[in-house]
Amino acid sequence: MKDIVNEIGLAHREVGADGETRTILIRRRYHAEVKDVWDAITTADRIARWFSPVTGDLREGGHYQIQGNAGGEILTCEPPRHLKLTWVFGGGTSEVEVGLAEDGDATLLELRHTAAVPPEMWDEYGPGAVGLGWDLALLGLVLHLRTGKSVSDPDGFGRTPEGADFIAASGRAWGEAHRAAGATEEQATAAAERTIAFYTPSTTQG
Repeated sequence: MKDIVNEIGLAHREVGADGETRTILIRRRYHAEVKDVWDAITTADRIARWFSPVTGDLREGGHYQIQGNAGGEILTCEPPRHLKLTWVFGGGTSEVEVGLAEDGDATLLELRHTAAVPPEMWDEYGPGAVGLGWDLALLGLVLHLRTGKSVSDPDGFGRTPEGADFIAASGRAWGEAHRAAGATEEQATAAAERTIAFYTPSTTQG
């Protein structure tokens, strides 16, 4: 449990705003070569091992669909450095951009997700609504690059004590990033706790 929860502290998180347009950014190192990380995030059979099955024409200008999740268009694909795509989910369209760079014998990954967020939703859940989901996905990528495997039963991960602890740590880390971006202590804490409750199945509450 301790090792997985400690992964939260290995990522840098930022929150940005321009009117109703909100951006969350995650930056972290992976102990793998850039080409290997690029292959893991752009090859369908490997994406399925750490995230979810994906179908479509996985090239610049092509369209993709993640099983049970988002779909969209691949706007930019510049191997092995830069990927940008639309993220269509729940009737809304946003953009996800991923950059890779060498960092010594490791790879620095930066993920930026930009979306227009209704003020009432931002007030209720803050950046963790999106950020926590990406923390869970990038945990899968960490485990895949280390072992070739990922979280067993991703859908049930939040029902385990280990998963609940990871979700809580992630939600509170996004609360800290929210405060750093100008939210009050009360706003950031309340939004983080609501997000944690949303992501944690009710079976973990009692």
